[in-house]
Amino acid sequence: MAIFTGAGVAIATPFDQNYNVDYESFGKFIDFQVENGTDAIIVCGTTGEASTLSHEEHLAVIRYCVNRTNKRIPVIAGTGSNDTETAVFLTTEAQKAGADGALIVTPYYNKATQKGLIEHYTYIAGKTDLPIILYNVPSRTGCKLEAATIASLVKDVDNIVGVKEATGSLAFATQIMYDTQGDVDLYSGNDDVIVPMLSIGGKGVISVLSNVAPQETHDICAEYFAGNVDKAKDLQIKYTELINSLFCEVNPIPVKKALELMKIYGPHLRRPLSEMEPAHTERLKKAMIETGILA
Repeated sequence: MAIFTGAGVAIATPFDQNYNVDYESFGKFIDFQVENGTDAIIVCGTTGEASTLSHEEHLAVIRYCVNRTNKRIPVIAGTGSNDTETAVFLTTEAQKAGADGALIVTPYYNKATQKGLIEHYTYIAGKTDLPIILYNVPSRTGCKLEAATIASLVKDVDNIVGVKEATGSLAFATQIMYDTQGDVDLYSGNDDVIVPMLSIGGKGVISVLSNVAPQETHDICAEYFAGNVDKAKDLQIKYTELINSLFCEVNPIPVKKALELMKIYGPHLRRPLSEMEPAHTERLKKAMIETGILA
């Protein structure tokens, strides 16, 4: 059984004016997500600015999220690293914290071979009982999991169960499904192709859009699974400009700005991320108004 089906939010981490984690705002936002249809929370991923968190902060945020969610929906912890032993440490600690699964990105900067990636993931999986979702995002990491490598890992390692596919290529995603014979939990890592990914057997999306439109993103998936493909398609198309606006600067700059406009989070980003350009802010605000996210 999949860890989740539907729309999982790649949740943003709030910081206060001193750039400390704002747990009060985080707790309220977790409740907002649960109450508005989100099917899972993915914490300490790219959108959560995990790369700027110390190990202590990283684990504290996971623990807080697990406790606040309180089993209402699954929590999947981002526990990847470019160092295998660090990934093991974060993953095993996430398991102790009560996470329901781990999302593990390919090692960045090192540029491992496919053999090295198999060894990396197999070693991590052997140290935990958590189900693992591979995270394939070569635009961020400079390291691509090939479809045959994904198929090998899913076949040979019992607790490697899924992949967040974020290359943006539907053809590559289809190759994954071919090489695995469909025996993989495929999640779209791109909000602009949720319905196309579902059409080839995807289980859902790990979504930035869900931060600002949790019910709507859930509905894209729910309508598709209910057989209402035209309704799902119409929703996908409706939110196209909002999705594009959420990626007009590097994630999570725009989504943090959107949450500020919604008066959910403050605007604070940890360096080296910077304030959104005014023209991009106006574009984002317009898209939010046009879709009814902002009044």
